[in-house]
Amino acid sequence: MDVIKQLIGRLHPLIVHLPIGFILLGLLLQWHDRKTRQYGKVICLIFLWAAISAVLACGTGYLQYLGEGYGFDTVKWHLWSGIATALFSFTMYARLRKWKPVDFLSKIPMVAFSILLFVLISFTGHQGGNITHGADYLVEPLPNSIKSALGYETFEEKKIVLNEQNWEETQLYEAVINPILNNKCVSCHNPKKTKGELLLNSEEGILTGGENGEVVVANNASDSEIFIRMNLPMDNDDHMPPEGKTQPSKEEIALIGAWLDAGHPFVGTIAESGLEKELFRPFFPKKMDNDYPNVDIASASQDSIDAIKDKGIHIDKISKSVNFLRVSCLNKPSFSDSDFALLNPLKKQIAILDLGGTKVTDAIFEKLASLPHLTVLDLDHTDITGKGIEKLASTSEHLKSINVTDTQFQEPYLQKLADFKKLKKVYVFNTQLDADGTKSLKDGQIAVDYGNYELPAIASDSIVY
Repeated sequence: MDVIKQLIGRLHPLIVHLPIGFILLGLLLQWHDRKTRQYGKVICLIFLWAAISAVLACGTGYLQYLGEGYGFDTVKWHLWSGIATALFSFTMYARLRKWKPVDFLSKIPMVAFSILLFVLISFTGHQGGNITHGADYLVEPLPNSIKSALGYETFEEKKIVLNEQNWEETQLYEAVINPILNNKCVSCHNPKKTKGELLLNSEEGILTGGENGEVVVANNASDSEIFIRMNLPMDNDDHMPPEGKTQPSKEEIALIGAWLDAGHPFVGTIAESGLEKELFRPFFPKKMDNDYPNVDIASASQDSIDAIKDKGIHIDKISKSVNFLRVSCLNKPSFSDSDFALLNPLKKQIAILDLGGTKVTDAIFEKLASLPHLTVLDLDHTDITGKGIEKLASTSEHLKSINVTDTQFQEPYLQKLADFKKLKKVYVFNTQLDADGTKSLKDGQIAVDYGNYELPAIASDSIVY
């Protein structure tokens, strides 16, 4: 019998939408028919269906309350407003049918009835949403300042601050575990809102547990309720945090599990807990590998940019957030060493420079040394040999990539690239270099790419059409 009650109760989320739909349809049709009054019988019938379905929703909702273990304080406003909505829907039906027992209601304007019914269904639905998603579901995405102004409890997000240097000395619970619980769990488990009678904002609350008992088991994450619920499928009613709330990442869940397996210590460093570095690496700062230096510079003069563009040289900003420029001579193959003077007004802003397919020679290296923020340099399909390329080593400290594909670049000058501070890759396909020669420089920090890649054969290659 209990199983049947529970099954019927779980129909509530489905049935509850019927009275909402009928009531809104009836109200809209009333407004539409306010002048012609052609659909009186239809509107009357709609409110009868609304009343009947509201009674069914109340019944299934009550069974769900009994079967799912909700506290009465949690559901009382939703329950009573649902009953009121059902009664008022019957009242609307009776008045539209002009039943004599409700003649005294005819003195109240119909518009007042309609507004009151709309308020009732809105309030009832809102209370139901609060039960399912939490009272702050609608305002959760708003900034804390706005939520505070609206009277909602706010919780400042805590960040996990770890890096290669400090991770071992960092306090495990205070700096790692507590921020995860604070950001993902405490909004429902705090002194002002103890969902499930569980507090997760303090050591005492975590160890005490909730209405179903303890939630952490020392040295055993797989038996700890807090870890079990985090790993349940999202559509499972017992999954925590509930659907609609911000979910912890898989890395955060793994840390909670590791903390529990380590005995859930509330005091002590990560090193003292014995946990491995790989668990914390996802929280280290992400290294940015942009094609421009991580420095602030002033923007180039638009007049200078326009003047250079008029010479056939393409210029555009690398990003809207920075003032560094990408300069390409793709459409000016006649560009030569002497033409470099055109770029002088943009020296500080040039980060990516493409001189591929132009008339530049080895003399260009001395000129390129005047670009302090050069990061990517393309010299493919030119007559350079590499002589003088070492002049860039001391001035172009941001240079990461050099492309000398299809040039006369020679082996002696390749070795000089080892002196470049930030250089990561050199493209040397179809040059004077031996493809079986140097594969890397500076103990592997600089890769030498000879290109000439071959795709692996697949079965379809042998098919003759």
